[in-house]
Amino acid sequence: MSLQYMTEEKKVQLKAELKNLKEDKIPSLAKRIDEARQMGDLSENAEYHAAREDMAWAQTRVKELEYLIDNAELISSSSNNTTGRVSVGSTIVVSVKGVQKTYTIVGAQEADPLNGKISNESPLGSAFLGCAKGDTVKIDLPAGTQEYRIEDIR
Repeated sequence: MSLQYMTEEKKVQLKAELKNLKEDKIPSLAKRIDEARQMGDLSENAEYHAAREDMAWAQTRVKELEYLIDNAELISSSSNNTTGRVSVGSTIVVSVKGVQKTYTIVGAQEADPLNGKISNESPLGSAFLGCAKGDTVKIDLPAGTQEYRIEDIR
């Protein structure tokens, strides 16, 4: 069992999705399966098989959401920088090849690299964890080794 780092907002979002699946989607799928079953021969009933596949997906997603919620470790960006080290929830400013970039270290569920949110489990995010302002971090990426200097931690 591993902890799933996430913000309170993400946990609320996952709970809402779980509620929707349990209260709306799964009962609706059960009705679809029942209606398709009443159409006759199940071996050639595409609607029945599609509804069963959708139900299997929904039930699997419920289990996944319950696991994520039960194992959530909430992160807060406001209480993060007490050690002066990069941790999950930290926002950091780094310079690479003379260009400054800003990243927020988040749990895997919230990663959105195009918007500067990188997972603590990614090669980039995990390399920054535990580093301090002024540290230089060398990271092997598909494009080659990159050198990042941590300019600020918030």
